[in-house]
Amino acid sequence: MPHHDTHFRPAATAVITVSDTRTEATDTSGKYLADTLRQKGHQVVHTTLVKDEPTQIRAAVQQRLDARDCSYILLTGGTGLTPRDATPEAVSPLFDKEIPGFGELFRFLSYKDIGTATIQSRATAGLCGETVVFLLPGSTGACRLALEKIILPQIDNTTRPCNFRGTIPDPS
Repeated sequence: MPHHDTHFRPAATAVITVSDTRTEATDTSGKYLADTLRQKGHQVVHTTLVKDEPTQIRAAVQQRLDARDCSYILLTGGTGLTPRDATPEAVSPLFDKEIPGFGELFRFLSYKDIGTATIQSRATAGLCGETVVFLLPGSTGACRLALEKIILPQIDNTTRPCNFRGTIPDPS
């Protein structure tokens, strides 16, 4: 069902950085996501940084789901192919529905920038209850691409012909 809002309403979001090496001071990807979401008028209700440990990753997402304070959770990091990259394995069991088009579109757009190296990205998204969870690579460039070309238009209630806001309720 298309959403026909004409007045912008901020989306409630959370940002989780997954990294064994970054600190709050060196987390450029998570900072970029949170800063840009705020600059675009959205609400960032929570930011955190967790180690590339499946139990910590899943717990951070589950905490946000249990809090019911956001409709969109963006994770950056842990989507590659190294042995420590565990974000998809940690989070996908929480998905009620996978959103395969997100990863497909991300890799299509990414191919224009980095060529065939895009096949090494396991970026994906899914619906956990009434919350959309995006799993993004850890590079700031990849986060910029995903946020600007895919996520922002979909969380903007004024995007036509449709957007996530037409199907995902805002938290109460």
